[in-house]
Amino acid sequence: MFRRSRPALLRRAALAGLALGAGLAAAVLPPAAARAGEVTVFAAASLKNAMDEIAAGFEAATGDAARVSLAGSSALARQIQQGAPAEVFVSANAAWMDRLEADGLIAPGSRLDLLRNTLVLVAPVDGAAPVEIGPDLDLAALLGEGRLAMALVEAVPAGIYGKAALESLGLWSSVAPRVAQTDNVRAALALVAAGEAPLGVVYATDAAAEPAVRVVGTFPEGSHPPIVYPAARVAGADAPAAEAFLAYLQGPQASAAFERQGFAVIPAPHAPGADG
Repeated sequence: MFRRSRPALLRRAALAGLALGAGLAAAVLPPAAARAGEVTVFAAASLKNAMDEIAAGFEAATGDAARVSLAGSSALARQIQQGAPAEVFVSANAAWMDRLEADGLIAPGSRLDLLRNTLVLVAPVDGAAPVEIGPDLDLAALLGEGRLAMALVEAVPAGIYGKAALESLGLWSSVAPRVAQTDNVRAALALVAAGEAPLGVVYATDAAAEPAVRVVGTFPEGSHPPIVYPAARVAGADAPAAEAFLAYLQGPQASAAFERQGFAVIPAPHAPGADG
């Protein structure tokens, strides 16, 4: 069932990535194309379902339009470095936000930690049985002749977290030659959902959004760095709509949308129950 060639897997992953990234090309327009009452948001691909709902809610609440481009955080960060007119950036890890901040591309004082997530192992609904993920797991045997679908392990946050977890558990060396890497985590999820890969490493929120897969194991929290999604305004993005959208992301309607997709919302610094 899973005896597809590596080129075939990568072609399928590329198609899935193109579908998610289609909005990105549309968003990369000269700044003059922006109009009042509109905000361009670059957001990690794993946020798709929540962002669809949030963009609609923001427009209904404010009358301003939110144009959301979804892709791997690394691809979006590089687009911002190259001058793409993003106004708000939501990354799936801190490292890419750190790079933009170091380059002076993040508006001072606008950065905040927005969400947390969990890393899981998924299979097609009729695939592998549940397992306990730990040093004793024979992941290579579970793969059979198939491949392990993951986002790019050196660039995309979900892939970086996944590789870190597998390394810390002593499992990476046995499966590294059999990893099918994709441009973003939703493309890795698509390979598993289509039966092109018997297993994949994705976020718990991705798994919850795809009925054709099921979670067969959860990676221990201590096996990888905490999965935190920071958000910020891009430097120079001072339009009222950009500030309003960042504020909306921290409000009750957006928080409820994130929670419906399985994210853990990090309280705003001055919200009730927040640390400090």
